[in-house]
Amino acid sequence: MGAITASLVKELREKTGAGMMDCKKALTETDGDLEAAIDWLRKKGLAAAAKKAGRAASEGLVGIATGAGKAAMVEVNAETDFVARNDTFQAFVAKCAELALAGAGDVEALAATDFPGTGRTVAEELNHMIATIGENMSLRRVATIAVDEGVVASYMHSALAGGLGKIGVLVGLKSAGDAAALEGFGKQLAMHVAASDPQAVSRDEVDTEQLERERAILVDQARASGKPENIIEKMVEGRLRKYYEEVCLLEQTYAIDGETRVSAALEQAGKDAGAPVAVTGFVRFKLGEGLDKKEDDFAAEVAAAAGV
Repeated sequence: MGAITASLVKELREKTGAGMMDCKKALTETDGDLEAAIDWLRKKGLAAAAKKAGRAASEGLVGIATGAGKAAMVEVNAETDFVARNDTFQAFVAKCAELALAGAGDVEALAATDFPGTGRTVAEELNHMIATIGENMSLRRVATIAVDEGVVASYMHSALAGGLGKIGVLVGLKSAGDAAALEGFGKQLAMHVAASDPQAVSRDEVDTEQLERERAILVDQARASGKPENIIEKMVEGRLRKYYEEVCLLEQTYAIDGETRVSAALEQAGKDAGAPVAVTGFVRFKLGEGLDKKEDDFAAEVAAAAGV
């Protein structure tokens, strides 16, 4: 076998645009033969995928899989909503959620997991789809929630198919109460999270850095009023209470009835279920949030279609 040096891996990356680990694997499989490694990457669809890697992929699907006391959620991105409606893509996202539920709890672990019936890993299957479908795609994120006692409820907003859609939510409820009652309340609470987008369960879980930044802004705003320091302090505390009501799940107004606090709804759920209920955590995935959106140029599309 020829020596697989860093410079050889670098050269293969420059020629194909494929990832470093893929290039290293290709060279290993081909005994360090550069040209054979290029062919190996092309056959795997990795070289073709690399050419599309720079294109914006902010569409796609969120997928959810649920089990006893556990649920998993994934986000897989593509360039267009058209691909999200493709049966092959939907099946891939659904299977990724199932694999995450079975144990692949983060992106790296899921990417390295065998994709059933293909002889490829999840990452390799994704690259195969990129080469086949012709759009850039990415496995963006994975989350799981589990409870020892209770339920993990889920909700999918704008669902295209079972467990597949645009906004997904998981909520962990710890309780020894009636499972059916917990499931019903959990589904409603997950719907609330989808609508209200809380950032933490309670005040104790609010990010310290984020809280201090908010406090500094409120102090500056209060001082601009020219009030004395003791009044400013009261003003800031009052505004911080309002801030907590916006970002903390338990302090939000329950979207299902528009009147009670979530904490009160949780207390009532405990009475209905026959045992206290506590929220152990939640996860909310909104498709494409934080990603650069593809800017459509309709005139350019028409010109391209007309061959101008």
